[in-house]
Amino acid sequence: MTSEFNGIGMGLGNLARLSNAVSRSISPENFTGEKGKGGMALEGEGLAPSGTLGQGWKISPCVQVEPGTTFTMAEMDGPGVIQHLWLTCPVENWRSLILNIYWDDETEPSVKVPVGDFFCNGWCERSLVNSLPVSVNPANGFNSYWEMPFRKKAKITMENVGLVRSVLYYQVNYTLTEVPEDMAYFHAQWRRSNPLAYMDVHTIIDGIKGKGHYVGTYLAWQVNSNNWWGEGEVKCYMDGDTDFPTICGTGLEDYFGGAWNWDMDGKYVTYSTPYLGMHQHIKSDGLYRANQRFGMYRWHVMDPIRFETDFRVTVQALGWRSHGGKYLPLQDDIASVAFWYQTEPHQPHPELPHREQLDVI
Repeated sequence: MTSEFNGIGMGLGNLARLSNAVSRSISPENFTGEKGKGGMALEGEGLAPSGTLGQGWKISPCVQVEPGTTFTMAEMDGPGVIQHLWLTCPVENWRSLILNIYWDDETEPSVKVPVGDFFCNGWCERSLVNSLPVSVNPANGFNSYWEMPFRKKAKITMENVGLVRSVLYYQVNYTLTEVPEDMAYFHAQWRRSNPLAYMDVHTIIDGIKGKGHYVGTYLAWQVNSNNWWGEGEVKCYMDGDTDFPTICGTGLEDYFGGAWNWDMDGKYVTYSTPYLGMHQHIKSDGLYRANQRFGMYRWHVMDPIRFETDFRVTVQALGWRSHGGKYLPLQDDIASVAFWYQTEPHQPHPELPHREQLDVI
């Protein structure tokens, strides 16, 4: 183990500094992450194509996750920190594979999110992301750089709630190092309103109890009406706020760092930057695609939202009526992921709906 903090959050600023932290990696080529135990498999998904090449020649590059089962991707004894998670799986399984992450001795996961949504691809259609904590690269390469410290244990599982098995490639890079007392635990939660009730708000997260900070929002938004749809405000309620929030935004495109409806020359313009983006716009095609769909992320990395005791976030669905210059409450299909750090224990996540309510429809 190390007595140094710099095994966590290395970054370019102190990249040259030496550390006693111990680097490890878990993948289907080394299920335990043990030192000197990688590439030793004699059985695996790559056995047939390896032919007579033998041990050490990509015998076990991936696993199969059967429907109705949960596969344990990684288990690690701490203290330590997960620094990078890479995985890939077929696009049709992005809503039916559920990523779960447990810290220490938890029986309830701190992260419980459909895998596509966790990586800002909730519509089960490829969309590249070029941000600091999440990167999605050709073709279907999912990368997370969220810093995830743990003290006793960490466990990552992939639950297949679908009807077909799925191939899964993955690698978890982590370091064994001491974790300071003021390091919080990473959490993420998925919600969906489909359709949102008239004059209701979509709740991105609620029920958070404890001290921590909110670090990100992803929205997969289907617009079920004509005209501009993003007038709604993102509101953050903290530490006893009831009817009115402490933080209130000015509109949806504003929250995601854009302006004026993302409209340039009569067209939506997508973008993906280190901390925010509207990276996905799926157009209706007049045949099978009936509604426009959008993917948006906002990382509060440089401006984390701190809370002491409790926290919740909501977003309005608000557009314009076709006449009269009046706002129109919308009834859209909205899925979201909230990302935050907090002290443990956390409140249990709501149960995910049945797989048919998870579907992109």
